[in-house]
Amino acid sequence: MQRCCTIVARRASHRALSSKTLSHVDATKGLPRMVDVSNKTTTTRKAIARCRVVFPRDAWDTLTESGFAGKKGPVLATAVVAGVQGAKRTSELIPFCHPVALDACDVAFEEDAEQRALEVTCAVATTHRTGVEMEALSGCSVAALAVYDMTKALSHSIVVEDLRLVEKTGGKSDYSE
Repeated sequence: MQRCCTIVARRASHRALSSKTLSHVDATKGLPRMVDVSNKTTTTRKAIARCRVVFPRDAWDTLTESGFAGKKGPVLATAVVAGVQGAKRTSELIPFCHPVALDACDVAFEEDAEQRALEVTCAVATTHRTGVEMEALSGCSVAALAVYDMTKALSHSIVVEDLRLVEKTGGKSDYSE
């Protein structure tokens, strides 16, 4: 088994082939690092992430008939709390994310009866020197995982899929899918 630093250093030497660089990798040593944001401008930054939770037919039918209430309690209300908590604690989960005070975090669900799925959306905002893409992605994924946890008694064939950044504004560049 190769050591992590050896692999990272070898891969860092290949980075010169690309015009883009990884901001969390020290260019001289090839080791991970936290980006210095001290010289960045404080601006309003927003991000939206989405994913889907897809259910087998029997599980979907049971959930929709119950109004998304399970043995553990209200599924969607619990998932909202989990998603907000996940967004707030992103820097504890992702090693090089800066701790960011969130100004807003909204977790929402949209039913797709035809696909037997919930579309999970997490929208996050802050006024800071770094973006909140990871907070939106973390919040979205934790909300989806909470849905899974609350409903797994119905089926273990529930699938969480298609986690993605939908939009980001503020900072150096904006993005929209």
